[in-house]
Amino acid sequence: MSSISRRHRWRSLLPLLVLTVGSAYALASWNWCGRWKDDAPVVLGQARAEGPWKAGAARVALVPPYPVVVAGYGFAPPEARSAGLPPQARAVVLESGGLKVGLVSLELMLVPDALVAAVRERAAPLGLNAVLVVATHTHSSFGGYDHRPASQLSGTGRFREDALRAAATGAGEALARAAARLTDVTLEVGEAREPGLVRSRSGGEPPSGTLTRVALRSAEGPVAELLLFAAHPTLVPRRRDVLDPDWPGRLSEAREAEGGVTLVLQEASGNASAVSDGAEGLERAVAYAKAVDALADKAAPVVTEAPVLGYARVSVALPRPDASRLVPGYARAAGDNFLCASSARTGEVGALRLGPLRWVLVPGEPTVQAGAALARRTGASAVLGLVDGYLGYVETPERVEAREGEAHRQYFGPGLLERLGVGAEQAAHAAGFSP
Repeated sequence: MSSISRRHRWRSLLPLLVLTVGSAYALASWNWCGRWKDDAPVVLGQARAEGPWKAGAARVALVPPYPVVVAGYGFAPPEARSAGLPPQARAVVLESGGLKVGLVSLELMLVPDALVAAVRERAAPLGLNAVLVVATHTHSSFGGYDHRPASQLSGTGRFREDALRAAATGAGEALARAAARLTDVTLEVGEAREPGLVRSRSGGEPPSGTLTRVALRSAEGPVAELLLFAAHPTLVPRRRDVLDPDWPGRLSEAREAEGGVTLVLQEASGNASAVSDGAEGLERAVAYAKAVDALADKAAPVVTEAPVLGYARVSVALPRPDASRLVPGYARAAGDNFLCASSARTGEVGALRLGPLRWVLVPGEPTVQAGAALARRTGASAVLGLVDGYLGYVETPERVEAREGEAHRQYFGPGLLERLGVGAEQAAHAAGFSP
């Protein structure tokens, strides 16, 4: 075919190509989201009891379906065929006055709604009044357990039913073993602070570096320990083809050498980055775990005198997704549609009272400022992230409107924090945050 013929052919196809691209753009830009209702919060469950503490704890290795994607760092993640330190499910079951609450921590980047539902289904025969599912937020464990398009593209990789099942099975087994080991315990609380361990990666209010330590001890020794701290687990080198739980997993392993099971929980960590000591490679995670371990030792816990256990779960209507800060202006409508296809229209906010501790539970990554706003509104002593679902980052409305802080990572509009705040306020009241 001559060059003249080829040019003539391309010219004849150009209108069709333009029409096809234009039609695709118009189709993607159509408002597929529809209207999102602003329904009032709905209480899904609540209870409060007083009485002597009982607790049981267990850890179970997660068995991912190798080869499996390494979740955490966006498009085209590597695959792993092994784990340097196998990911774990760690669970503690607390009882007071006949009320039983199970808390299970998974060494994963996040826990989507489908995974939370699967864990609760497996735990149903255990007779627990509530099951709370939380992620350590490691960016180097396995993925594949989230079917939502945005999650698959941005971090967790191609969805696989067997990956979801592996995470749910490990969590369910850990809860079952913990529930079978209930014994009389004391509840002890301590606190220590080291601001030099964390920094804000996006300005705004810096993380305080405060660690809260909750120790559950029986007459025979340690049963479980909850360590609440805010710092992103992103210290393991990227693009590795081996799974790794990052510093939270190493911290738990170190402390469990002395007995009991240690759960590492993320406080409001949306803008909290770990400050490493200059070590390279895996040694960064190892060194940081040692530093937080030393801080935990300083948080010498003392026995509390308030044997009160309370919880509440509240469903809140979420605002419409908003891609205006995530994509160029010409792609705004298509971005909104993509987020709508990846977003539930409701989210679950929770509250947990453990003696003197009052924790608000958020299904996402609130920044330090967003967490402080929720704490002021509810009377919470701390705000935990990555609990019972994942709806992305949560920034203050002022910073979202100004396109500052973590606004470029928030999937919803500036009204997100207010919606969560209304639900958190209701959950806090139902869980007995008032004296």
